[in-house]
Amino acid sequence: MPALDDVRVLDLTQVLAGPYCTMLLSDLGADVVKIERPGGDLIRPNPPFVGDDDAYGGYFQSVNRGKRSLELDLQVEGDREDFLRLVDDADVVVENFRAGTMEKFDLEYERLRERNPEIVYASIRGFGDPRTGETDRQGQPSFDLIAQALGGVMQITGQEDGPPTKVGPGIGDLFTATLNAVGILAALHHRDRTGEGQYVDTAMYDSMISMCERTVYQHSYTGDVPKRRGNSHPTLFPYNAFETTDGHVVVAAFGDNHWTALCEAMDRPDLAAEYPTTGDRLQNRDHLREEIAAWTVERTADDVCDVLEGGVPCAPVQDVADVFEDDHVHARDMLVDVEQPGADEDVTIAGTPIKMSETPPTPGERAPLLDEHRDELLGDGARTADADD
Repeated sequence: MPALDDVRVLDLTQVLAGPYCTMLLSDLGADVVKIERPGGDLIRPNPPFVGDDDAYGGYFQSVNRGKRSLELDLQVEGDREDFLRLVDDADVVVENFRAGTMEKFDLEYERLRERNPEIVYASIRGFGDPRTGETDRQGQPSFDLIAQALGGVMQITGQEDGPPTKVGPGIGDLFTATLNAVGILAALHHRDRTGEGQYVDTAMYDSMISMCERTVYQHSYTGDVPKRRGNSHPTLFPYNAFETTDGHVVVAAFGDNHWTALCEAMDRPDLAAEYPTTGDRLQNRDHLREEIAAWTVERTADDVCDVLEGGVPCAPVQDVADVFEDDHVHARDMLVDVEQPGADEDVTIAGTPIKMSETPPTPGERAPLLDEHRDELLGDGARTADADD
């Protein structure tokens, strides 16, 4: 029995942040009903594709697995009534519109709470909702790039002499989505104890500040503004990437025991003796980085890791092809094959990192076709696609 098999989620979200949040809940067993605008989620037609007849692209498939789809136009009275009927029996509503959008449909949290006092209503926005703290940024559009820029991520990402750089994955979306899922689960726990629903709000800007917690305390303690350091760390050394003959490895040997083990593997006990403390190593990090780099650059990544493994935290820098070939990844079920509608072959998407002994998540079902589940969701009340209000 999945952990959330008694939870129904009405998912009004699209693109990435909201769908990733509700995908996590779906993986945990929730019945996630994806309420899609006319024409469907904006991301349905985005590439990549397997063939010319694919029903949707990889972007949509990756974060909408295991959900049911219902196409509704919330500007139409009849569709709003259908949505409200679903709210009556729902546990959670999630949306990622701009602040004030649901009010235009007369479907805001307060209206839904009147019909279902136990409803947990969650929003994901660039700058949060006025209910939880009003600012003049609310109502502005936001994307991952905006959140990473404002929250300080880009300012500390990239090479020291390079420009501000965004992190590769859309962490402004994904981290915010994960925090929203945590908030939803906490709200459900509170509801189960008290019978009281509530509003859950996570903002992308807020989430990036939380993710950059290190820069906050550094600025508070020292008054300095942390800058870009490439692959290094401001208070730990060695903690960096080093070139090899066939790629790069990362080495995290900042502890005294790991530093000693690294120096022994390099056949450089003199370095361990001369720089025995964290302060010594940080003060002389440029010189020591050159010493380590001179050792790794003459070896393959595998050779470096073979020598260090077990004594010093290290790893090769892998690309996604390496990930696909890693036995660990397959043993952990982190690659999942699902059906690709319109193609004659399955496709692979990322599995769930949440592992549970008694209620294991099951991220094995494909994303839905648009409006695929209308009849089973609305039953005799299902309206035809061209019905008016």
